[in-house]
Amino acid sequence: MSIAIEKVTAFITRSRAGVTELLLFEHPHAGIQLPAGTVEVAESHRAAAVREAMEETGIQQYKGTKYIGKMESELPTDQFAVTTDTKVYSRPDTTSFDWARFLRGIRVNLQRVEGSFSQVSYEENDQLVHPNYTTYHIMGWVPTDCLTNRMVRYFYHLSVEDDGRQSWVVEVDNHHYRLFWSPIEHLPAIVTPQQAWIEYVCNELHYRFDEAAKSNPNDTAQ
Repeated sequence: MSIAIEKVTAFITRSRAGVTELLLFEHPHAGIQLPAGTVEVAESHRAAAVREAMEETGIQQYKGTKYIGKMESELPTDQFAVTTDTKVYSRPDTTSFDWARFLRGIRVNLQRVEGSFSQVSYEENDQLVHPNYTTYHIMGWVPTDCLTNRMVRYFYHLSVEDDGRQSWVVEVDNHHYRLFWSPIEHLPAIVTPQQAWIEYVCNELHYRFDEAAKSNPNDTAQ
């Protein structure tokens, strides 16, 4: 469980009437979020950030892509991330029925360990009903060596031209996301832990989106 799973977050901004705005989306069941996701095998962090931005916003052209920094962390006790696509077995045995599949990057909760297998569970909650309302649940056994409690998240700042739109809808993973722009100084409540990402970038990495937008929009690091 020593390999870290790599994640990316894309902060997408535009300038309108001298005000820097951040692009957010409203998930139909999980609140207001930032474009983010898992780095694929053999994919660069920068390419992953741009890919996630394209997939989750529908915007295909960016005038600038800057690397901000990274955040290394360990997941809470008994929480792990899947490092490679894996079958989910009904028993701690590869000959048992494999009735589901976990994709790379999914976070799971550890239930118990037996030999080289771990029994884990995955849940999706519907926050519009109640934060603790479980709408989807999978539990089974996976090889322990495909789990990690270490995570590295890479932050990127992507800038775009103002195309005049304030809000639009895209379809992602069988959901409809409502994209909208918000002044970066007056952001709405963003889901946990993403609110902490913004605070980390601004307070710990001392990144200023309004100043960065006026400088070179591209940065070749990472």
